[in-house]
Amino acid sequence: MKFTEFGFDERLMEGIDASGYENATPVQEQVIPLVLQGKDIIASAQTGTGKTAAFLLPLINKIITDPLVNHTNTALVIVPTRELAIQIAQHMEGLSYFTSVSSIAVYGGGDGNAFVQEKKALSHGADVVICTPGKMMAHIKMGYVKLDGLKYLILDEADRMLDMGFYDDIMFIINHLPAQRQNLLFSATMPHKIREMARRILHQPAEINISISKPNEKIVQEAFVVYEEQKIPLIKFLLKKKDFAMVLIFCSSKQSVKQLTRDLQRAGIKADEIHSDLDQDKREDVLMQFKSRRLPILIATDILSRGIDIDNIDLVINYDVPHDGEDYVHRIGRTARAAAEGTAYTFISPREQRKFLSIEKLLGKEVTKAKVPEEFGEVPVYNTTPQRSSGGGGNRNFSKPRRFNNNPSRGNGK
Repeated sequence: MKFTEFGFDERLMEGIDASGYENATPVQEQVIPLVLQGKDIIASAQTGTGKTAAFLLPLINKIITDPLVNHTNTALVIVPTRELAIQIAQHMEGLSYFTSVSSIAVYGGGDGNAFVQEKKALSHGADVVICTPGKMMAHIKMGYVKLDGLKYLILDEADRMLDMGFYDDIMFIINHLPAQRQNLLFSATMPHKIREMARRILHQPAEINISISKPNEKIVQEAFVVYEEQKIPLIKFLLKKKDFAMVLIFCSSKQSVKQLTRDLQRAGIKADEIHSDLDQDKREDVLMQFKSRRLPILIATDILSRGIDIDNIDLVINYDVPHDGEDYVHRIGRTARAAAEGTAYTFISPREQRKFLSIEKLLGKEVTKAKVPEEFGEVPVYNTTPQRSSGGGGNRNFSKPRRFNNNPSRGNGK
């Protein structure tokens, strides 16, 4: 279905054309007409399916065609992270460029000037406010946020917000909104707690299910079964073996991100890091360098696993096995986007085997186990029936790191 078939206002169509949009994705085909009809929606859709445009486009269209809109905090989009808030705000700016719709991103970590700008927008009014729960709740508590004219509420990445402990913050915000409004809830998964929240805030919602929790078939998935101490030498070897233009590496902790970044930089590999310990300006600068291809390798925590809108990432590496199957799908889903192909490597240490087995169960297939070069020495056996007593295998020596023939400090660039 083409975007010209939705009946959008010509001012919005200019923004759509300028953004290079032509054909709607499945989630856009289903969501856009229902939003235009004024229905509440609960939609299960993975990242990368086009769900951001699925709610932004009809939202912009409704605002510019409704003569009763007072342009004072008309719509509220609540998201789990600063990065996603910034990304949606940038997306919003592009799509609404030829309209009079105003927007602002409200999130933590900014300086005093950012706070003043947010306060001004929230008290005098912007059409669309994109915010993180905690920061928005703080503004509301200060008493100057005008919400009486709000007509639309969008919860994006709702499952992740609940996982991050934002339920009370979200309900606090909702309790300060007008009862008569249109509600849209988007979530990659639909656990019981999401459905419970949906029952509290949605009114006779239309339900859409696009999420299958399966990776893009164009992603070549491979896993390396190694000891923990072999991970850094192996990652250096893989990065030097082939020249990847854009590489995104995920670690499960900030400590791992920092250590890996230091080791790669010492080996002469151009890489940088992004995690919550960095100030907002630094995070945005690193991300912009990566997007513009000035930085070939970005190492991150799961803060970037969802919602980051970057095409043409050649390789995603899971330095640590993700916590669950959904996180795995979201991490590797950063590659093979926009009709491109991509590769995803996962490093599995002995203690992580049980987690990866559960991921393979979700995928419904076994991920190919790539051969580790002989110079790395002995590697663990991947045990498909790990025993609890050994943390992943029947062999009592299974979880013990072994000596191998590479010297990490030499960059392993053979």
